[in-house]
Amino acid sequence: MRVFYQLEDLPQFKRAVLTIGSFDGVHSGHQQLLARINRLARQSGGESIVITFHPHPRQVIYPKDDSLKLLSTIEEKVALFERYEVDNVVVVPFTVAFSQLSADEYIQRFLVDKFHPATIVIGYDHKFGLNRQGDIDYLKWHSKGAGFNVVEIEQKEVDDIAVSSTKIRNALLSGKVKEAGRWLNHQYTLTGKVVHGQQLGTKLGFPTANIKPSNKYKLIPADGIYAVRVVHQEDEYNGMLYIGRRPSIEGVDERVIEVNIFDFDQKIYGQELTLSLVEYTRGDQQFSDLEGLKKQLAKDKEASLQILSKEEPNSLGATFNPQVAIVILNYNGAEYLKQFLPSVIDSLENTDYRLIVADNASTDNSLEVLSTEFPEVDCLRLDKNHGFAGGYNEALAQVEADYFVLLNSDVKVTKDWLHPCIEQLEADPGLAACQPKIKAYSDPEYFEYAGGAGGWIDTLGYPFCRGRIFATLEQDEEQYEEKEEIFWASGAAMFVRADLFKSFGGFDADYFAHAEEIDLCWRFKRAGYRVMAIPSSIVYHLGGGTLAYQSVRKTYLNFHNTLVTSFKNESKGKLLWWLPLRLLMDGLAGCLFLLQGKWQHIGAIVKAHWHFFPRLGYWLKRRRSYNQRITTLAIGPENRKGIYRGSIVWAYYGRRIRSFGALPKQRLNG
Repeated sequence: MRVFYQLEDLPQFKRAVLTIGSFDGVHSGHQQLLARINRLARQSGGESIVITFHPHPRQVIYPKDDSLKLLSTIEEKVALFERYEVDNVVVVPFTVAFSQLSADEYIQRFLVDKFHPATIVIGYDHKFGLNRQGDIDYLKWHSKGAGFNVVEIEQKEVDDIAVSSTKIRNALLSGKVKEAGRWLNHQYTLTGKVVHGQQLGTKLGFPTANIKPSNKYKLIPADGIYAVRVVHQEDEYNGMLYIGRRPSIEGVDERVIEVNIFDFDQKIYGQELTLSLVEYTRGDQQFSDLEGLKKQLAKDKEASLQILSKEEPNSLGATFNPQVAIVILNYNGAEYLKQFLPSVIDSLENTDYRLIVADNASTDNSLEVLSTEFPEVDCLRLDKNHGFAGGYNEALAQVEADYFVLLNSDVKVTKDWLHPCIEQLEADPGLAACQPKIKAYSDPEYFEYAGGAGGWIDTLGYPFCRGRIFATLEQDEEQYEEKEEIFWASGAAMFVRADLFKSFGGFDADYFAHAEEIDLCWRFKRAGYRVMAIPSSIVYHLGGGTLAYQSVRKTYLNFHNTLVTSFKNESKGKLLWWLPLRLLMDGLAGCLFLLQGKWQHIGAIVKAHWHFFPRLGYWLKRRRSYNQRITTLAIGPENRKGIYRGSIVWAYYGRRIRSFGALPKQRLNG
């Protein structure tokens, strides 16, 4: 990567694809944008360019405003741009004179004359020139004569980037550096020179280096103790960081940043340290005497060492090594474990991912099979059969990980099924859950019923999939090969952020089984998160291994649970007309079963409604409880992508549409 700090030093760029911005933090939202300009540059045989500014424009335009809080220094940004394989970085010296350029001068004298761009990738709300007189429409108008293309970053993506930055700052100001690290996709760092302090740490047996940040606008996280990695002259050490006003010391009221570097005794005054904040261990405390403080520091060191022992060395620019737990819920599935578990074990080669079988109090020889044939697999024994929803809740409450992978026991996985989904989750902090392409084990050319290439619902809450509408399965002819946002990810092979699974309350255990993943994904989307299908990951599902698709019990759970799901998640206004219409539609389904002679299935529909309507008061309380939780956890407006704006029942039975691709495109916009 080439880096330029003066406009006079710029070379003649080749078919430049450039983007412009502050890129504070170079977080995962920015990283997607960087990937885009790199991709466009590769496609055109050109080179990618990031234009950023130093100092930050606000420092020049509003010099008396000290409220600016930066997530990264210019040095940190440049290092991160290199990590994400940008070809060129141009750090423009932002001056008063530069800020006075008119919109026309900005385009001609700056963009065109200096960069000769082939493509400019820019946000829909980008403003430029004196008094922000230029906008994207003005840039597009100029592009016709100047010979460059303008690629507009849509509002949703720009908003996601803004939300990410806000989330990161809020997390850091609350001490949640691990959460901030996930949004950044790298650990938060502080860089500064070592200055003289009061030598109090040395007297206590914990000598510290006092750090003066290299940029006074750098955001300093909440007061407290942090486990950190410390980089000094390219060598990395473990340590613990203190941020605070030392309330245990009388007469001191200055906020300090000081780090105790473990197993380190060098004199480093005036030298630079970079601290990567791994995890927050406790808040600042006041002690009655120095002896109490000394004892607590010993505990802090032990806690920090324990945290750091579980983390790979992770200095600035290094990738996270996420903790992934693949959890298979088993009930009397000994034969499936024998048949399908070996493919999962093989796929974990060269990873440190954890494989767990949670046994739902099986009465067959499942536990014996696990202990004798698969001793390397962790086993969680649950006290009774909690069902699919409750069983996973019970099991996952006992598992610590960054990501959970929920996998049915009758699924055969491919060699590289994990990485595409985990990489997408790592790159996209707004992604709550995703699923692979799910194909039929018994007929691999076809999609499988329980998820296909990603789940959708219609306006009445009836679920279907890309690749499967009702019982009609499509042949996989690579018609769904693009990563795409969906409404729900299948519980047969579901990747989900562990913290979100837990904070949103997990599955609704009242469901026992079926549609619990639709309900959970709906809650995610109501809070502004996304759910995606990742077709480059492929698994093969036998299907019906735990509950036959055509069983009466399945019919009951289908109608009851989807009814409950819509009732809990739809708006109040819609429920007024939705409930009676849904009752009518379910009645028509009963008529269809009557024509097919499936009397027991008619009874299942009646039973589903009988178990729903008399308990409206209970479900109303559940609805209110979930609404409060969603309001607290929301990162943006409700995301309705993945909802078919019509009736899938009418499309299938009335219009005889048998494939997702044949559905009216105008109704697939969510």
